[in-house]
Amino acid sequence: MAGMVSVSRRTLLTTAAGAAVAATTTITPAASAADGLRTFRRTADYAVTKLRAVAPGVTAFPEITRFEKWTYSQNGGWIGGFWPGTLWLASIYSGDTRFRTLAMASAEKLAPRQYETRDHDLGFLFYPSWVTGWRLTGDEKWRAGALNAAASLIQRYNEKGRFIRAWGALGTPGNAGRVIVDTMMNLDLLAFASKQSGDRKYLDIAVSHAKTTERVFVRPDGSTPHVFDFDPDTGAGIGPDTVQGYSPTSCWSRGQAWGIYGFTTMYRRSGDPLFLRTARRMADFALRALTPDNVPVWDYLAPQAPYDIKDSSAGAVMACGLLDLAKVANRPQYREAAIRILTALCDTCLTANSTRAEAIMARGTRNRRAEDGVEVSLPYGDYYLLEGILRVLMPREIDRAIDLSSV
Repeated sequence: MAGMVSVSRRTLLTTAAGAAVAATTTITPAASAADGLRTFRRTADYAVTKLRAVAPGVTAFPEITRFEKWTYSQNGGWIGGFWPGTLWLASIYSGDTRFRTLAMASAEKLAPRQYETRDHDLGFLFYPSWVTGWRLTGDEKWRAGALNAAASLIQRYNEKGRFIRAWGALGTPGNAGRVIVDTMMNLDLLAFASKQSGDRKYLDIAVSHAKTTERVFVRPDGSTPHVFDFDPDTGAGIGPDTVQGYSPTSCWSRGQAWGIYGFTTMYRRSGDPLFLRTARRMADFALRALTPDNVPVWDYLAPQAPYDIKDSSAGAVMACGLLDLAKVANRPQYREAAIRILTALCDTCLTANSTRAEAIMARGTRNRRAEDGVEVSLPYGDYYLLEGILRVLMPREIDRAIDLSSV
């Protein structure tokens, strides 16, 4: 398939700048837009074809590829919502009811997790799987399970520090005051719970956590660390840290993307202009740091940036956030940037040149700092790539699936 070849990082870095210049000098805006839509349709077709071949044999939750084949988490870890979520998206695009059946069977395996209080990632687990399942089918069990998950999540809220604890079982001292930027993406489950239950407490906790995140994470230039630690007993701030970024003073690109998307969502759910300003600051930093090939490096402020390992999943998450931000901020430049990123992912990061590959998108990085998962495929990369593409191709249908409305 033309335009779908995965290329090496070295080749991409040496050719991207020239290709970008050539594109701007030889393609009219109208032709570029039409080409973009064709690229997105071709990629969505490729994704559906890949999923038709792979999904029937999947019995657990894809976690990361090894030698281009999925390895699995049996209980879903933090990534379990993305596989059923991807199947729901495939059903929307293709109209193939087999994807709905597979999505429901996969989502059902997460049922025990709705009562889990040892994990902050219940939004990642239950929004793309159970909330979307309810919105697409109307089956009350999906709604009820998502509400149970939200009730479990708010038990991790620290009143003194006004944050949701990221890691560690409740009542254990390790990581008791640790907050990570990723949690911004779990807050929409709480907004959903308030809307459905009529109980404001869920959204109030989400807003409180988001305000704390804005206060302690976002630097004057709009960048963020991965981690911020508090004294869990007093709520006093200790300082920034990292687990997946290069250092406490660097900017892990996927964390930055979680923040762009998460703060935009919280603006939509709460109407608080602080969250819109924060999303824009974070987006502006990331766009300034983006290389000419439009695929983020794994950490924008690591010493080798911008000539460093890529993370296609950061690009996919960022593109979804930018599409959202463009709409609520009425700033078309964010949409244009999202289209460039998605096009780059479609042109340079798909697995289409491999007959072995089980995933849709390559060139992901899970944890470069730990040398764990470099140049791999990741289920959240596939999910957000497809979400971003379908936000462009089928906005009304995606709105029905994941609710893009504002207050």
